Amino acid sequence: MREARGSGRAGLARPRPERGTPPAGVPVPRARRAQLHPGAWWLWALALGTAATRTTNPLLLALLITVSGYVVAVRRPHTPWARSYGAFVKLAAAVLLLRLAFAVFLGSPIPGTHTLFTLPEVPLPDWAQGIRLGGRVTAEGLTFALYDALRLAALLICVGAANALASPSRLLKSLPGALYELGVAVVVALTFAPNLIADVRRLRAARRLRGRPDKGVRGLVQVGLPVLEGALERSVSLAAAMDARGYGRTAEVPPAVRRTTAALTLGGLLGVCAGTYGLLTAEGGSYGLPVLLVGLASALAGLRLGGRRTLRTRYRPDPWDARAWLVSASGAAVAALLILAGSLDPGALRPGVVPLEPPTLPLWPAAAVLLGLLPAFVTSAPEAVPDPRKEPTT
Repeated sequence: MREARGSGRAGLARPRPERGTPPAGVPVPRARRAQLHPGAWWLWALALGTAATRTTNPLLLALLITVSGYVVAVRRPHTPWARSYGAFVKLAAAVLLLRLAFAVFLGSPIPGTHTLFTLPEVPLPDWAQGIRLGGRVTAEGLTFALYDALRLAALLICVGAANALASPSRLLKSLPGALYELGVAVVVALTFAPNLIADVRRLRAARRLRGRPDKGVRGLVQVGLPVLEGALERSVSLAAAMDARGYGRTAEVPPAVRRTTAALTLGGLLGVCAGTYGLLTAEGGSYGLPVLLVGLASALAGLRLGGRRTLRTRYRPDPWDARAWLVSASGAAVAALLILAGSLDPGALRPGVVPLEPPTLPLWPAAAVLLGLLPAFVTSAPEAVPDPRKEPTT
C-alpha cells in the first residue's frame, strides 16, 4: 500500500502534457493518422465542379462523374454523412429529368429541323411573347437541354462527393476564427441532410421488420413524423451543447482594431469583385489581376484580425500534410487544364447542336480529367466496420 501511495504522489508530480497531444507512451490512433484534412477533399471536389462548368461535352462530363464516383466508392468512410452521396446522385438525376421536361413542354430557344413529335400548343396572350406551352419538340432542343442539365448534374455530384468524403465537424475545426460562427451554421446545414437520410432508413427498416408498410403516402406520413420529432430533439440537444461550450462568446478588442478589420474586409471584398470583373472583361485585362490579388490580401488580413474576437481552442488540429497537397493539386490541375482546353479548342469542349452532330472525346482533356483519380491512390482506405454478428476471438 505504501509503495502504491508513493507511486501515486510521483505520478502527481509529473508535468501534464500539453492539451491536444497524447500522453507519453500512448501512440496516436492509426485512424487519426490515416485521416486526410477535410479542406483537401473540398478543394478537390470544388475543382472538379469548376472543370464541369467549363464544358458541355457529355463524354467529358460522364468521365468527371465517373472519376468522382470511383474516389467516393474506394475512400468513403463508414459514417452517417457519407451515405448522403446517393441522395446527391438522385438529386442530380431529378434535375436532369426536370430540365428535359421543361424543354419538352415549354420549348427550347435552339432552332431545329429534326422534329421528334408535336404536342398540342396552348395559345397565350400577347404579353407572353417568347413563351409557349407545347408545340414542336426537336432533337436539337432536347440535345441542348441534355448537355446543359448534365453539366449541372455533374456539379451537384461533385459537391456530394465532398460532403461524403469530408467530416463536417473536422472541417469546422479547421476554419479561421473570424468564420467560426458562419462555419457552424454551414456545418449544421450540411449535416442535416445526412442525419435525415439515416433516420429515414432506420425507421423504414424498423417498419419492415414489424411487417408494416414503408412506402406510399401512408408509409411516408408515418415515417415523416418520427423523423421530424428526431430532428427537433437533435436541434434542442445541439443548442444546449453549444450553450454549454460557450458558443458566441467574444473577446474585448480596441475600437481601432474593429474599424480596421471592417475596412480591410469590406475593401478586400470590393477588390475581389472588381478584379474578377476585370478578368472577365476585355477592357479590364490590365488591372484585373493586380486588383484581385490586392483584394485577396486585404480580405485575408481582415479575417486574421477578426479572429481575435473569437475565444476558442483547437483540440488536435488536423495537419495539412503532403497527401493533402497532392489531393488539392490533382483537382486544381483538372480545373486548370480544362480551362486551358476551353481557350485552345472550344469546339471540343462545347459540341454544337445546330447542325446536330455526335460529340467526340478529346484525348488530352480526357487525360487531364483522369488526374482526378490521384486521391484514390495516395490516401488510405477507410477502416472496415467490424461485423457485430461475429463473436470476438481471444
